Amino acid sequence: MKQILTIAGSDSGGGAGIQADIKAISANGGFAMSVITSVTAQNTVAVTDAFDLPIPLIEAQLDAVFTDFDVTSVKTGMLSSSAIVAAVVGKLKEYAPPTLVVDPVMISKSKFPLLREEAIDSLKTALIPLATVITPNVYEAELLAAQDIRDMDDAKRAAKTIAELGCYAVLVKGGHLIGDNATDVLYCDGEWNFFDAERVETENTHGTGCTYSAAIATELGHGKDLVAAIRAAKIYITGAIQHALDIGNGHGPTNHFFRT
Repeated sequence: MKQILTIAGSDSGGGAGIQADIKAISANGGFAMSVITSVTAQNTVAVTDAFDLPIPLIEAQLDAVFTDFDVTSVKTGMLSSSAIVAAVVGKLKEYAPPTLVVDPVMISKSKFPLLREEAIDSLKTALIPLATVITPNVYEAELLAAQDIRDMDDAKRAAKTIAELGCYAVLVKGGHLIGDNATDVLYCDGEWNFFDAERVETENTHGTGCTYSAAIATELGHGKDLVAAIRAAKIYITGAIQHALDIGNGHGPTNHFFRT
């Protein structure tokens, strides 16, 4: 069984973060391992508090995983400070996993900041250049590219700008763009690919970004090329949203195990 590592924050509500990643990796046939960077107090309504784990403990978790397991793919999520980014980057360079999916988690649906402003430069200059693919949503892509995104042409321009940071590929997710379909655009080595799905009308979308990126990492860990991995993950996340769970009083989570 392929061994997939997620490096992210914990969601006490279970719909996003480490918890969503573990479910998505498991649902897609991988063995999930985790390194927790921060602990959040969170449910379907809001993130109300967060606490960063000490850097030596984050590094110790990374050492524990990489020195024992055959890690075929890694994804990162919430890395809230420049110190955490630096620690993760240092260990990724030391152990050099074959593939890296960077989900640039910046802000929660309830507008709670999950990435400090001082860490944005560290993310851009240190972590993103290591990425096989970075998976920003529209709002994250706007911050990273320093430009507005209103349509697919804007998304393509932003993807090219973000690619200049040094990563192999950029996937700008189109879930927040207006239209009947949710179309994601991939820019890789001067070429474009588009991943299209009919938009699902639901408020229960908590953790979709975490789930999607974890599924991509898992498919890459299985040995698929990038386009095939994203295509398979897109089918999976669309199904998880179609079968989303109407639980909690806010944005319910996707259904990670809708296939079972």
